Amino acid sequence: MSFRLRVLLLTVLLVATSSAATAWLTLQQAQRQLTDSVAASQRDVTLAAGTLAAYGRTHRGWTGVQEPVKELAGRLGQRIRVVDDSGAVLADSDVLGGRAARAVAGPPSLVDARPVLTFPAQASAYGRFRWTVVVAETFIRGWIMTSCLAEAGVGVRIVDLGTKPPYFEPVGGTEAVRSACNRQAKETKRAPGVVESRGKSCMDRSDDQVCLSELLALDLAPYAPAAAQLYIGARDEVPQRLPSKSIALAATAVVLATAACAVLLSRRVLRPIGALTTASRRLAAGDRAGPVPVSGRDELAELGRAFNRMAQSLADSEQRQKRLVADVAHELRTPLANLRGYLEALSDGVLQPSPELFASLHEEALLQQRIVDDLQDLAMAEAGVLAYHRMVVDLAELAETSRTAHAAVADAAGLALDVHVDRAVSVYADPDRLRQVLGNLIRNAITATTPGGRITLTVSGDGPNARITVADTGRGIAEADLPHVFDRLWRADPARGRSGGGLGLAIARQIVTDHGGTIHVASRLAAGTIFTIVVPALL
Repeated sequence: MSFRLRVLLLTVLLVATSSAATAWLTLQQAQRQLTDSVAASQRDVTLAAGTLAAYGRTHRGWTGVQEPVKELAGRLGQRIRVVDDSGAVLADSDVLGGRAARAVAGPPSLVDARPVLTFPAQASAYGRFRWTVVVAETFIRGWIMTSCLAEAGVGVRIVDLGTKPPYFEPVGGTEAVRSACNRQAKETKRAPGVVESRGKSCMDRSDDQVCLSELLALDLAPYAPAAAQLYIGARDEVPQRLPSKSIALAATAVVLATAACAVLLSRRVLRPIGALTTASRRLAAGDRAGPVPVSGRDELAELGRAFNRMAQSLADSEQRQKRLVADVAHELRTPLANLRGYLEALSDGVLQPSPELFASLHEEALLQQRIVDDLQDLAMAEAGVLAYHRMVVDLAELAETSRTAHAAVADAAGLALDVHVDRAVSVYADPDRLRQVLGNLIRNAITATTPGGRITLTVSGDGPNARITVADTGRGIAEADLPHVFDRLWRADPARGRSGGGLGLAIARQIVTDHGGTIHVASRLAAGTIFTIVVPALL
């Protein structure tokens, strides 16, 4: 997880915690200081109304409702008051508890003993009509059975299996009493009810379920007890005092959490920053004492890794600079020593001037000039100031021009120098610089190939890329040396003598890179070497 995201989440957590604590305390105070009423929650209202409705269904009236009202008041911790449709009090937990009845708080909730009509999920319109008929018939017979059982002191309960309409079942009593009351309910005849006579008309309506529920309520009205009204709560209940101790504890917890998070955040941020500061001072003083310890994957850890990469890069650059100075000194020392020796010998009369001697001295001077020119080209290329004059270049023509320029040297060395074109392809490049690259590769190939060998330049294209390969059948390069062939002033075998300054391949790679391309080498000892140049082609 990133450091920025951690800070964001931590800030959100702190703000959310503080806001939640403040909101919770404010809500508690507002709820406990309400002087008009203490309203029951919807869950309590639903529970109380459902309990009383079930009582009305199983007792065919509200007689004896005082007991469930008293039990509900104790369970909910609320004042419960039930009145009928005329306003007469059926039961009041205040009165049942031996205290004066208080004024009610809030609007009443309806308590209807008639069943709530629910249908099977896959029922058709006709199926819902038949379901409603059975529900009506079942409840009417159930209430008739309930009256019979009540006279014998036997209670009933409603069984709802979900697969068929709910039905009444006796609780206790003898088998004879249960059978007699059940028979009385089944044998009672009544005229077709509202559902039977008008229910089919609901089947043609889109709201047939609402229509059937209304007809069921009308059908059961003569049998079910009248709907009652339920009040929960009282107007003059004294609100509880807001506990100051809880406020202090909550505020203290928020402060402590904020302080702890701030400490953790400061430690997480300042510790790596301190380590980076110390390492930067050591680096400025020239101390290269190891990398900065890094852990994690956030921005601070990435900063530490970038610092370590920078320090390593500086160390590598310093090493390369030292090697470059040493290599340049080594490359110039030998030709300068030769020149000095010959000049001193001529001055002392040890050697007599001759055309051969002057030719040797001229060769040494040319070698030094080449080393200096190569160093200048490489420095300009790496600095990005080497001039390029780009134009459309036919690579086949370029390869043929390079072959012609080096054919005489190849013939003198007993080598065959050929050009093979697989596909004509053009590039947008500096032809002189590309000839410089090919010339360097051809000269190296001539040096590395024994008489009777072959050097082949191949031009090809591959989609958006153009390729030129320079392949020889020379002595090859060891696999361990391949990663270093493009390093400046590097030779696979220094004992083979000096044929150049060791900068040609480094310059070639920089020129190809500046053209947006790449140069690769593949080689096997005693089998030959292949250099491949890949540059963008003109499509």
